[in-house]
Amino acid sequence: MYTKKIYFSGGDFRELQEVFEGVPGVVKVVAGYINSEIVHRCMCVDSDTGKVENFPGIMIEFNPKKMDLSMLMDVLFTITNPYKDKNVGVYYTSGEDEPQIELHLNFIANRGKQPDVSGANLTVNDPNSNPRFARKCYASAGRLKNFVEAEEDLQHYFKKHPEASADIDFVKLKTYLRF
Repeated sequence: MYTKKIYFSGGDFRELQEVFEGVPGVVKVVAGYINSEIVHRCMCVDSDTGKVENFPGIMIEFNPKKMDLSMLMDVLFTITNPYKDKNVGVYYTSGEDEPQIELHLNFIANRGKQPDVSGANLTVNDPNSNPRFARKCYASAGRLKNFVEAEEDLQHYFKKHPEASADIDFVKLKTYLRF
């Protein structure tokens, strides 16, 4: 069976893993750390620059004949807020995925923006006409440098610890997601 891999960051990787394990066409989900400058298992922030050196995230292996990449990104942007969370990202290994990812992120960045002018060349009730009030999309895309799997006790965390609390209501989310 032909499969592809995509890497997502944003929020708690244990929650991301739980969400994507139930998506049709997804073969495997692994929690870990994306694009680590230092290969070790933790989210690291450089104390001098404040730059995040790696992002907690997941690797998704999926069957492209059963699940489209843009649908996977729709799920990601349903459970994360690309206008607020600065660590939301999509990472790829295949250049063939780059145009689709960039197109999707461009759509997310411009979602809800009205045209600058109407047919009569007037701006009417456009909340985005003033750059100070325009929403900024922080979601990013980039080529994967490396991926380090998280510790075994963090893999499939909510299956091992069903009593653990989460920010996502998994039951309610599954009723909203229809494939």
